[in-house]
Amino acid sequence: MDRVVFLLVCVVAPVARCYSSGQVTASCDDLRPHHPGSSPQTNPAPFTVTADRRIYKNGDEITVRLQTSGSTPFIGFMLQAREVGGSIPLGSFSLTTGGMAQLLTCNQAPNSAVSHTSDSPKTMIQGTWTAAASEDPKPIEFRASFVQNFRTFWVEVRSSPLMYSNESSSTSTPFRTSTSTSSASLTSKTMPLPAQTISSAGCGVRKVCFSQPLKCDPAVSVDCYFMSALMASPSDAGVHFELTGRSQGYISFGFSDDQMMGNDDIYICGLDSSGFIQLQHAFSTGRQTPQTLPLGNVSDVRASVQDGVIRCSFTSMNPISTQRTTGFNKPYHLMFAHGPTNNGKISFHTGTFISNDKVDITEPQLVSRASRPRIIKVHGALMLIGWMTTGTLGMIIARYLKGVARGHGYWGKDVWFLAHVALMSLTVAATIIAFILSFSHVRAWSGGTHPVLGCLVMILSFIQPLVALYRCGPHHQLRYLFNWSHALNAVAIKGLAVAAIFTGLKLIDSTEDKWLMKVMGGFIGWEAVFYILFELHIRWKHTA
Repeated sequence: MDRVVFLLVCVVAPVARCYSSGQVTASCDDLRPHHPGSSPQTNPAPFTVTADRRIYKNGDEITVRLQTSGSTPFIGFMLQAREVGGSIPLGSFSLTTGGMAQLLTCNQAPNSAVSHTSDSPKTMIQGTWTAAASEDPKPIEFRASFVQNFRTFWVEVRSSPLMYSNESSSTSTPFRTSTSTSSASLTSKTMPLPAQTISSAGCGVRKVCFSQPLKCDPAVSVDCYFMSALMASPSDAGVHFELTGRSQGYISFGFSDDQMMGNDDIYICGLDSSGFIQLQHAFSTGRQTPQTLPLGNVSDVRASVQDGVIRCSFTSMNPISTQRTTGFNKPYHLMFAHGPTNNGKISFHTGTFISNDKVDITEPQLVSRASRPRIIKVHGALMLIGWMTTGTLGMIIARYLKGVARGHGYWGKDVWFLAHVALMSLTVAATIIAFILSFSHVRAWSGGTHPVLGCLVMILSFIQPLVALYRCGPHHQLRYLFNWSHALNAVAIKGLAVAAIFTGLKLIDSTEDKWLMKVMGGFIGWEAVFYILFELHIRWKHTA
């Protein structure tokens, strides 16, 4: 037994001392602690890597911080700067943190990495990285590994990418659009924006993020509408904005004193009349085309288009100004809108979402989207009740249940007829009320497929009872014309109503799995089964 203990002390102790001392040059390539029998954690790390800016030039000195995002300390770490997608350490570090960190040589590059000096608990490490001169500078990121204990560690925790720039300012971002799946080629000095550059990394920790669906990552999902705001540095009033989303015309975000459009400070990234993308600063005056403003003190504008997804980023030192509020450190409602363009002019948005509360963009946070107005919820509920409940029952009764309570009636009318009239009257009334509610709230034509379908449903629903009131008698020789037209119009209304409900749900269903659409699809399928069973039953009875 003594020999085993002696061997463990001789073999394991030197290894433990080596790791705790931070001399981990063996991990230069993969940044992975070589702990026997242990694997990196796959859950999000409780630690962050941040830089004090998002733009760099040759020779710039950038402050980099490793810190815990909660109360959990780390005992070991390793930090490098690498090209996005690359594997070779770049630049050099110098230390601003006491004796808790040391410089390492990786890939024969002195001071290209930083690591710990002991296994003492740490909550924050800070260093300064200097960008080396390069003939072909590219976006870079800082990568770090964190060790919580021997068996618990995270590998390659990354900062947000830093873009290279040698331009002091830019006023627009034109670039030629492309129908291919690759990023469009630039036609100005504006730098391209790689698809993976905009991401949710650092949301709520370093930057303000606002997205639909909530907490989506634009680097992972092309169906993520996303904007973020990050103070460029504590010493100036610049804010670095990012926005991305799928659109055939433009994407935009704005700051508002309320949750209604009008008197809003907005930025628009969209196609102009020449088929180029440009960044515009504008002021919204309500439901009219926004008034274009000078772009002002905006720099480092970058943009790209890939598979119909527009991505833009820029740094602005323009003060935010609405009708009642001015300044960066004031709270505003955030608005995001996207839609088509027509000959370079933005059209009414086809999608929008607004923050639930006012937001101070100098305080990192995840911003929640406001729920739909109650009047719109009532509109949707009435349409669902009308065309998925009362309307469906009225049609089933008229088609399949005429034989029920045969010989019984009131006021000279059969029971089935009275039930049919009552249910369809409720359906038409619900449709009219829902139609009035939506238009009284929007007070304009909102564009898209949903309102077109809604108007068709409203018109045909209004015509249906009027034609029924002036129908000919049951034994009239032309009665069959009414029967066929009445039935076909009902089927048309039903189909249009279902399509309107689906397009309406698509507008409000911000969940990643689109469960509202799936539930509605199940509902339609269930109803279709009932119709088929009833039809088979009635045909079987006629045959018998």
